[in-house]
Amino acid sequence: MRYASILGTLLIALSLQGCAAIGLSLATAGAGAGISAGYEHTVNGIVYKTFAASKDELRIATLEALKRMAMPVTLDQKSEAGWALTATANKRTIDIELQALTEQTTRMRVVANDGTIFFKDASTATEIINQTAQAVVDDQNAAKAAAQHKKKVPS
Repeated sequence: MRYASILGTLLIALSLQGCAAIGLSLATAGAGAGISAGYEHTVNGIVYKTFAASKDELRIATLEALKRMAMPVTLDQKSEAGWALTATANKRTIDIELQALTEQTTRMRVVANDGTIFFKDASTATEIINQTAQAVVDDQNAAKAAAQHKKKVPS
């Protein structure tokens, strides 16, 4: 009887250890993917990314991205931290917060609510960030090209 109790306890401990190892492997694999992509995903579907751009530059890039994605903007106003934007897309409400960290660094927070309060659409939020990142790069490249053109053309 005593051996059965010890064996049972040992089997339970070993099975729980395996679950923890698997869970830890999955957690670190997921964290590595998120870190390499430059995104922070929360469990509840909120997506964050920090940009090397001012809050005003990021706002313009975000508006360009939403326009490209055919998501009408229903709110665009200054907030205490930077800017608050809201857009819509097929029964989704997309809430975007741009928070100035420094004059040239801004954190973007995107929440795509999928019709109800509890369901979030992290893939849509991620794509909004991807499109915004592309718009930031496009805008920065256009500014560099204009500056170089200005240098070449004498006044």
